[in-house]
Amino acid sequence: MTVFPIVVVMILYFSSIPIAFALLAAAMAYFTFGNVGSPPDLVLQRFITAASSFPLLAVPFFIMVGEVMNYSGISSSLMKFADVLTGHMKGGLAQVNVVLSTLMGGISGSANADAAMQSKILVPEMEKRGYGRAFSAAITAASSAIAPVIPPGINLIIYALIAQVSVAKMFIGGYVPGLLMCFALMIAVRIIAGRRKYQPVRTKMSSPKEILKQARESVWALLLPFGIILGIRFGVFTPTEAGAVAVLFCTLVGVFVYKQLKWEHLPIILKNTVYSTSSVMLIIVAASVFGQYMSWERIPHHLTNALMNFSGSPWMMLVVVNAFLLFLGMFLEGGAVLIIVAPLLVPVMRTIGVDLVHFGLIIIVNIMIGGITPPFGSMMFTTCTITDVKIGDFVKEVWPFILALLLVLIVVTYMPAIIMFLPNLV
Repeated sequence: MTVFPIVVVMILYFSSIPIAFALLAAAMAYFTFGNVGSPPDLVLQRFITAASSFPLLAVPFFIMVGEVMNYSGISSSLMKFADVLTGHMKGGLAQVNVVLSTLMGGISGSANADAAMQSKILVPEMEKRGYGRAFSAAITAASSAIAPVIPPGINLIIYALIAQVSVAKMFIGGYVPGLLMCFALMIAVRIIAGRRKYQPVRTKMSSPKEILKQARESVWALLLPFGIILGIRFGVFTPTEAGAVAVLFCTLVGVFVYKQLKWEHLPIILKNTVYSTSSVMLIIVAASVFGQYMSWERIPHHLTNALMNFSGSPWMMLVVVNAFLLFLGMFLEGGAVLIIVAPLLVPVMRTIGVDLVHFGLIIIVNIMIGGITPPFGSMMFTTCTITDVKIGDFVKEVWPFILALLLVLIVVTYMPAIIMFLPNLV
């Protein structure tokens, strides 16, 4: 019975049962039939208490920020700024795609939201400019992996709650890995564009005057992520309150500055926010219930001992953990991997002396790579569905970007001094 619930989760998940229901069913089976010494009421009690966590309020707020942003004119303003910066480069629109994801990450923090938005807006424009549809879908999915790494990514908040580390440190720590992912993808685009003769959008580099003019127009959107970080850092508001402040800020900008946010957009924004929040929260609560079973059976303790016996070296341990996470990412959705695996691996990392903020950034970069890998990458499915690209064609185009992101993962894993420089200043 010790591993029976884990087997049940895998069987149900691969039978196309949503991960939240698979986790709940496995936990209920364990506490009802396996562990008869504990009352089944414990499962429901855990279900309710997990949903009552105040820090989890940050999740719906930051999801709503992404929705408001799409209707407020902030997204289009950021796209114009990205075009001014990189439109002159080879593969200009693909470079804009990458930079826009980086800028969007500082506001929406959602990979699938970013992938969906750019699939609708940028991919058709890229096709008109001579880019292959499969290539356009591939770079859109790959660049969307940056969004949850740049604060205020939802995964940064969830991991901070699981590992009991500072949300502010996780936020600040996300900047360096996110920028490294951006630069790596831009280099990959430059190489591919050079071989395929993809032309830039602009004939020449934008002048400083043009860049400054567009920066002034986009300043409201660009200031938001820095305002969130500074507000948390100086104690103006908590990470949970930061989400509410961000929603208010984006609403005011959309109504009074860009003047694109209308009353008729409100029902759509609320509906999308409720749908997205419901799915995320149900997974979080179900994982908390499943975590109760793992604690009861001392699975994290057993896993720690097994990994310590396998290798006492932290560096070798990280190789094993990364390989394990990359394998899981090929089959499970990134959020599910984070919620299931983080409670298991955090005690192991604490035991061998790996900084938990550093490990959080490793695991989040890792699962984001999983989101663009077959057979079950969520961003892969999002972009392929919206752009009507076959999975086989997508895979042929995406592998150079996967290699670029794997190189970033190696840097994030084995160069902690670079990654932890900003968090250590807090």
